[in-house]
Amino acid sequence: MKIRRATAGDAPACARIVRHWLDVSGWMPEGPSEAALTQMMRDAFPQREAYVAQNDAPLGYLSLDADSDHIRGLYVGTPGRGIGKALIDRAKQGRSFLSLNSHMPNEAAHRFYTREGFVVTARDLAGADGVPELRMEWHA
Repeated sequence: MKIRRATAGDAPACARIVRHWLDVSGWMPEGPSEAALTQMMRDAFPQREAYVAQNDAPLGYLSLDADSDHIRGLYVGTPGRGIGKALIDRAKQGRSFLSLNSHMPNEAAHRFYTREGFVVTARDLAGADGVPELRMEWHA
């Protein structure tokens, strides 16, 4: 598996990963279409520090705001295979702090982030999609 900077050309594959996650997460609202997600990523990837994990095709991605060291998105097509860890490890390089928000019902993500050294710093934050979130932070 290779980790590289994401480009606008990665947006369609990454949007499929997110759309699939939305479809299988029973607690999430419908959310944007795959086409809308693709456009959002095409716009965001050049503005953010974003990475793609790939073999022949993208397996997952991480997008963060480099000015605040806040992770805006981390999605993998197949959880449990080390893809998310590899992306988090890349984001940690050269940093002593990272933060992220995670949907409160997403307990699997919370376990993953805890294993990666993140701690909960706030709960019941208003999420843009109407699902409450918690904030987690990592300090080196």
